Amino acid sequence: MKLTGCELRWLTMPLVGPFRTSFGTVTSREILLVRAVTEDAEGWGECVAMAAPVYSSEYTEAAAGVLRDHLVPALAAAAPANALAVAPALAPVKGHRMAKAALEMAVLDAELRAGGRSFGRELGAVRDRVPCGVSVGIMDSIPALLDAVDGYLAEGYVRIKLKIEPGWDVEPVRAVRERFGDQVLLQADANTAYSLSDARHLARLDPFDLVLIEQPLDEEDVLGHADLARLIRTPVCLDESITSAASAAAAIRLGACQIVNVKPGRVGGYLEARRIHDVCAAHGVPVWCGGMLETGLGRAANVALAALPGFTLPGDTSASGRYYAADITEPFVLDQGHLPVPTGPGLGVTPDPARLAEVTTRVEWISM
Repeated sequence: MKLTGCELRWLTMPLVGPFRTSFGTVTSREILLVRAVTEDAEGWGECVAMAAPVYSSEYTEAAAGVLRDHLVPALAAAAPANALAVAPALAPVKGHRMAKAALEMAVLDAELRAGGRSFGRELGAVRDRVPCGVSVGIMDSIPALLDAVDGYLAEGYVRIKLKIEPGWDVEPVRAVRERFGDQVLLQADANTAYSLSDARHLARLDPFDLVLIEQPLDEEDVLGHADLARLIRTPVCLDESITSAASAAAAIRLGACQIVNVKPGRVGGYLEARRIHDVCAAHGVPVWCGGMLETGLGRAANVALAALPGFTLPGDTSASGRYYAADITEPFVLDQGHLPVPTGPGLGVTPDPARLAEVTTRVEWISM
């Protein structure tokens, strides 16, 4: 596989409504795309880093800088034969997993398009559609929350995830459970907003039979999560703490989680995400696919990943319309609570040139 160059493309995508979590409110998404061009095809990658380093230490401009100055030159020097060789070629650069994931995704997409193979087939998908959950941000009031959840259930989402933080946790969860009943798959996501000293308070969520509580403590506090898991009945799920297959194996061994959220961008790419899936499956730990407000490009890859056999819980693979009035690809539309797994070559979707141009703010070409 001969790479001739990479394009960095910055987009600004307004959200259909504000999305608030414990680390802030997002009204638009600043997105960095990577387009890898080879002699035989081109492929797209999406960097899930946010505009500011609030979810993780990575952010969009830093990702662009490390891609331009380090990752793309390292890839050019290594001349990888295929996408499997991308991660080893980039390994000398420490961290920057989201930037690495975007570059690997672009190369993998190009390779698969050239070979006529789909992401789903390559990763090992066993289903042709996946059940979808939706992430509901922190609201100004409980009535507003109940209205939002009611709307998502009416659309057909099969699982509801509530963002929580201190002061917005027990009562909103109680209100949703009382309004919509025990049959709704319900989980809570804290995005590291608590400490182990809050264990007694978090135990107040136990009576609501949540599927899980996601990343309640700091991402580096794996031992604290192990302690918390012994103090509450609600299953603990790790998100930000899981950065690789090795970290997943360590967390499982420590008893720090009973469930794992796999976000490909956070762990360095879809090939590492598949390894995490395999590690968790070997230990009988269920996994699900998290989301980072991706465009249709990232959504296509996430849906393919979520079709692997170990993904037994609905993920944050929401329809395009959950976040964007107009996507840059053909929109993913919910059908009886599910999204189809694309079957075309590579990602199975391509950007619409007119829509892409409309939301593009900058483009940079890097020759190889």
